[in-house]
Amino acid sequence: MTISSPGRVETDLGRTRRARRIGRALTEAHPDAHCELDHTTALELAVATILSAQCTDKKVNEVTPKLFARYPTAADYAGADRGELEELIRPTGFYRNKTDSLIKLGQVLTERYDGRVPGRLADLVTLPGIGRKTANVILGNAFDVPGITVDTHFQRLVQRWGLTIQTDPVKIEHEIGAMFPKREWTMLSHRIIFHGRRVCHARKPACGACTLTRLCPSYGLGPTEPAAAAKLLKGPRARELAVAAGVDPELVPAQAAVAEAP
Repeated sequence: MTISSPGRVETDLGRTRRARRIGRALTEAHPDAHCELDHTTALELAVATILSAQCTDKKVNEVTPKLFARYPTAADYAGADRGELEELIRPTGFYRNKTDSLIKLGQVLTERYDGRVPGRLADLVTLPGIGRKTANVILGNAFDVPGITVDTHFQRLVQRWGLTIQTDPVKIEHEIGAMFPKREWTMLSHRIIFHGRRVCHARKPACGACTLTRLCPSYGLGPTEPAAAAKLLKGPRARELAVAAGVDPELVPAQAAVAEAP
């Protein structure tokens, strides 16, 4: 059993049923959910995920068009001039470490995998700069292999919802994964991350403009008054999110649609 809120005891079955109701609500709220790192190949996605560490997807997407054009293959990264590569990715932060990872990634892919990104978790996690979270992103979006991506947004939300008390990402991945059909894992991850970036923010969640209020034991962590909560919504569908939550869309500031999702 787990206790999801003070005075409320919830069985594992009850928690799973609530988790699936949350999943259905997220499907309705975020029909546009997708991987927000622009890419056309598995290699591009691998590179973009490495660059996304401690950096917004928006900034990564500003950098990658020129980067991908300059380095279209793994061999190109393997033989890259360090100074040139560092300068290209400098805006993403930690560019020296990321440059090291990209060059080593290119070398390993060229030496072991004929320049191709492998499509197995066991192989991906051995690659420079790629951990389990990144591997699941690549599997789900480049190879259509279901995977759960436990990033900071995902972990924050499933804990707020009382779906897990685990803090280790791998344990969270397995515990949440057991609650949903495997085929849903990749899109579930996207929808939770979308919700975390647009509604359920780290410092001040938009509780009063959220479609999950009846399912969330953490309701009230952020402002519950619609006018205050609506101002916290972000993204191009901010006003649609307000409507879905029964909030007057006119309460959503115009700048919310262009606000950068963290």
